[in-house]
Amino acid sequence: MNIAYALRGIVAVLWIVTFGILALAILRASRGFKTRALSTTVIVLAVVSGVMTSISAGLVFINPEDRGVVISALSPKGYREQALQPGLHWILPFFEYVKTYTISKQTYTMSVASGEGAVPGDDSVEARTSDGQQISLDASVIYEIDPSQVIAVHIAWQDRYTDELIRPQSRGIIRDAVSQFNVEEVVTTKRFELASQIRQAMETKLKENGLVLFDFVIRNISFSTEYAASVEQKQIAEQQAQQAKFVVEQRKQEAQQAIEVAHGQAESVKIRAQGDADARLIQAEAEAQALKMIADALKTNPDLLNYQYITKLAPGVQVMLVPNNAPYLLPLPTLSGSTPTAELSPSPTPAPTTTP
Repeated sequence: MNIAYALRGIVAVLWIVTFGILALAILRASRGFKTRALSTTVIVLAVVSGVMTSISAGLVFINPEDRGVVISALSPKGYREQALQPGLHWILPFFEYVKTYTISKQTYTMSVASGEGAVPGDDSVEARTSDGQQISLDASVIYEIDPSQVIAVHIAWQDRYTDELIRPQSRGIIRDAVSQFNVEEVVTTKRFELASQIRQAMETKLKENGLVLFDFVIRNISFSTEYAASVEQKQIAEQQAQQAKFVVEQRKQEAQQAIEVAHGQAESVKIRAQGDADARLIQAEAEAQALKMIADALKTNPDLLNYQYITKLAPGVQVMLVPNNAPYLLPLPTLSGSTPTAELSPSPTPAPTTTP
C-alpha cells in the first residue's frame, strides 16, 4: 500500500471537514448564534490539516518497478544526483518533487496492422534491399531503462525517449541493415543474420543513451505485389521441375528394375545351362567309365562279348542268315532243341539255314 497516497487521502478528508465546520459556523453567526466553539474547532482542524498537508507533500513512495528522480530547487544542479530507490522517502515539500521512471521491460512495435503498433495505421518500416527491391518489415523493440542511468535518461530525454529515440533509431538501423542484403537473402538464408545485425546496432545505440535492449524481433516481412507474383511463379516452376525430376527418377527406377529382372533371368538361364552341361559331363564321364570297365572286362574274358550278343537275341528267332565266305565266330542259340554250329562256305551268296 502506498502510504503517501493514504496520507493525502486523510488530508483531503480533514480539509473537507474543516471547510464544512467553517461553513456551519458562518451560518450560525449569520443567525445570531454563538460560534465560539465552532471557531475553535475550525482553527484546530485547519492547523492539523496544514501540518498533515506538509507531511504528505514530503512523503514519496517509490514502487519496486520504478526509480525516482528528485527535482530540487535547493540543489545547484537542479536535481539530486542519486535516484530514489523503491520504498518510502522524504523530500522537502514545495521545494522538491519527484519524477518517476519505470525500469520494467517495455515494447515498442511497428506494424502494418492497425491497432498492433504504437502508432495507429500502417507503421511498418519500408526498406530497400541491395538489389533494389522494396520490402516492408514489422518489428518490435523490447527494452528497459538501465536503473543506474535513470538520471542520465531524464536529463537527455525525460519521457520522450520512446518517440524521439527508440522509434527513429530503430527505423534507421533497420533500413541500413536491409540495404546490405538482397531480397532472396532477406527471405531465406540471411534473415537471422539480418536480425542479429540490427540487434547489435540497436544494443549499442540504446546503451549510449542509458537504455538496455532486451530483444529485437522481426515480426513479418512483406514484399511488393510484383515481386510476390514473381516469387509465386518461381515456386510453381520449381514445383514443376521437382515433379519432372520425380518422374525421371521413377522412370530410371523402372528401367533399373527391368534391367535387374533381365539380369536375373539371364543368370537363371546361365545357371540352368551350366547345370545341363554339368549333367551331360557327368553322364559322359559315367559312360566313359562304363565303357572302360567293359573294355577291361573283355580283355580278361573274351567270351563275354558272345554272351552279351546271345542274350540280346529275341527268344523267338528261328532263322538266321549268315555269310558263307566269312568264319562264323559266334555259337547259334538253341533252335528246336538242336545245337547248330557255324559252317564255312566258299559261296559268296548267303545260304539260309532252316529247321523243320
